Order: sequence, then C-alpha cells, then structure tokens
Amino acid sequence: MALMIAVSASDEDMRTAELVKIQAAVQLLPIFSDYDPDRITHVTQVVFDLLEQEDGLDALFGLMREGLPERLYETAYALACDVAAADGKLGETELRLLEEVRYELALDRLHAAAIERGARARHLT
Repeated sequence: MALMIAVSASDEDMRTAELVKIQAAVQLLPIFSDYDPDRITHVTQVVFDLLEQEDGLDALFGLMREGLPERLYETAYALACDVAAADGKLGETELRLLEEVRYELALDRLHAAAIERGARARHLT
C-alpha cells in the first residue's frame, strides 16, 4: 500500500486515476483480502511524512523490506507500475522512484521490464 501511495505522490500530484487504481487494487486483489481499507488514510499520512524528510525515502524502503515478504516483491512492483501508468503519464520523478524500487527490492531487470511492459499495455489509450 505504501509503495503505491509513494509512487502516486512522487510527482506531487496524486491524480484521480492513480487513486482509483489504488482503491480498485485494495477492493479487488486477493493480496488485499485481509487489508482494512480504513488504514489507507493512516498509511497515506505516514508516506507523506516520510517523503517530506531528507532521508524519508530510505526509511520508506526500510519499512517496505521489513513488512513485505520477498515473495511479494514483484507483486508490489507490479502494483506500483500500474499506479504510475494509470493516468497515462510517467513523469521523471515517477520513473526515478520506480528505478530505486527495482534496486531496493533487487528485482531481476528482465522481470522488471516485463512487469513495466504489462503495465504500459494495460493503460494504453
């Protein structure tokens, strides 16, 4: 959840399409079947607070690695890519954040490219 919010907020403009994508993921995907949607507001505030700090992104990545099982790293990246692509615009800050996420989660470059290509294909107009 925090990663999706961070990607949406990274360009300082959380667009409606991105928020709808996050909400749909929480409502529809099995990975969020036990997630309390009321936590979204709290997680959003934590992410905003972290992004305002000088080393907040490092702290966010640390929390992400602590709270996310390794088997879900690619899933988290896929959801982040979907949020980034939801509005049809990938800004430089979103691309840089996704690059850092790939590095922090040690994702295989070919796997990440396939995930990115899938997100792009799903959101073409």
